[in-house]
Parts: sequence; C-alpha cells; structure tokens
Amino acid sequence: MQVRQQHISFHKEGVSFRLPSRTSLEGWIELVIQKEHKTLGPISFVYCSDAYLREINLKYLNINELTDVIAFEYNEGTSISGDVFISVDRVRDNSGRYGIGFHDELRRVMVHAVLHLLGYRDKTPGDKATMTGKEDLYLSLHPAYRQAGPQ
Repeated sequence: MQVRQQHISFHKEGVSFRLPSRTSLEGWIELVIQKEHKTLGPISFVYCSDAYLREINLKYLNINELTDVIAFEYNEGTSISGDVFISVDRVRDNSGRYGIGFHDELRRVMVHAVLHLLGYRDKTPGDKATMTGKEDLYLSLHPAYRQAGPQ
C-alpha cells in the first residue's frame, strides 16, 4: 500500500479561527499548481496575528508595516515549495472592508501566496491585473465556490 506524502501543512501561531476543510484546501492548492504545469512540493501555511507577521516582515524583509501575507519560496526545478504566513487579523479586517466572507478572503490570500510561489509578482499595474485574473480563475475552481458561489 502506497501512502500519499503530505505536502501541505497548516499551523496556527497564537490565533484562533476555524480553518475550512483541509482536504478541500489541499486538493485545490494542488490543482492550482498543476494548472500552472508545476508539481507540489512542501508548502506550509502559518496563520498568525498582525504583530507576528509584522515582526517577520521587519526581520526578514526590513519592512515595518502590516501586510496580509508573506510567502517565502524554496522551489526546486518545477517543484513548488515555501512557507506562507497569513495574518488572520488582516483577513478579518479586509473581509469586512470588502464586504465578503472571511473564508472567501482567506482563500483569496492563500491563492495569492501560491501565485507568488509560482513566480507571479504584483509590483506593477500590469502584474497586479494578471495576478487578480489568476486569483479569480483559481478561486472559481475551489469546491465551495463551485457549489454555492462566493461565501
């Protein structure tokens, strides 16, 4: 019997919230990576507070400001790997600001980070438009979206 190696892990660092179905998130992230003609390597999602993520931003990127997500990529060849840190505080605030559900915003931030791991950037208006288009496309492939529309 062959056991599937788990490549995606989820961790909480000092925050409390309900993570949507891990199985559906794992399958969806793997699908996104496959659609980009890459293979899934180890990816770790760490859900944390604003303060925790700000400290990472300052320590590793020398930026002293809030952000919703930071992705560190460790890709090898076509294998996509990395550590993704997501501020649950930012996701909550942004979901309220944009009038969308918390889990919808969480999935958007997650796929945004995966797109960064895949090599997409968002520094220019053209790059941002490309990323937003990819986010929308891949969000539409998530099972929760396909079953009920954005939640």
